[in-house]
Amino acid sequence: MKKNRLRELLNEGKPTIGTHMVTTSPQIVEVIGHSGAFDYIELCGEYAPWGLTDLDNFARAVELFPHMSSMMKVEQEPRIFITTRSLGAGIQNVLFADCHSAAEVKECIRAVKPETPEDGGVHGCSLRRIGGYLLDIGNEAWAKALREVVIVIMIEKVSAMEQLEEILSVEGVNMVQFGPCDYSISLGKPGQWGIPELQKAQRDMIELALKKGVHPRVEVDSFEEAKEYIDMGVRHFCIGFDLAVIYEWCQHHGKGMRKLLADV
Repeated sequence: MKKNRLRELLNEGKPTIGTHMVTTSPQIVEVIGHSGAFDYIELCGEYAPWGLTDLDNFARAVELFPHMSSMMKVEQEPRIFITTRSLGAGIQNVLFADCHSAAEVKECIRAVKPETPEDGGVHGCSLRRIGGYLLDIGNEAWAKALREVVIVIMIEKVSAMEQLEEILSVEGVNMVQFGPCDYSISLGKPGQWGIPELQKAQRDMIELALKKGVHPRVEVDSFEEAKEYIDMGVRHFCIGFDLAVIYEWCQHHGKGMRKLLADV
């Protein structure tokens, strides 16, 4: 079983830095890995077009770099299927989107945990990549790997904010992140990400999570944006999207070339 670097860093009380991918390209995984800058890559499965083979290949590429681990962002449905297939592919950590209540959060955690009496999960034995297909099949090493999965919950619904203290008290929740886009929709104000009401909700989530001993994670577009959250006590960040980097490069350099050529 490959070591889960993200879990190790959390256990050591160290900060973590991740980045997002919306594509499933192993080449991009390798470029990110060669940079040496990140502790994990989050595959945004909620947005990405992917097949089951893509999950195996994504995990394989991440495993080329011992300093990194992987994460899958799991959408609302079908949660159990996506979770078990992602973990089975060798993706080591899970971010759950669209949770409306503490009861839903508990079901997400059950999808991760092994189906033992002590763990209370629904994740059963299977011949998948996580255990070398034929090597660690439903044994203690496999169960231990599932217990070490870092479970992150998106707080992006009004109802989830209303039940935040209960969600933070659910055993197995390691990290939470505020989602302004979905929260604005849930609030009936789609697209209004910067309004004071949303900014306050994020601050409230961070403060309560820190108080309850659950790690808050914040997404930023640039490292300069992180300072204010660091001052609040945040130590875990996920920065940038592969598609956004390509778009911004095209905008900057493509338009720059157009401007130069327009003057010729």
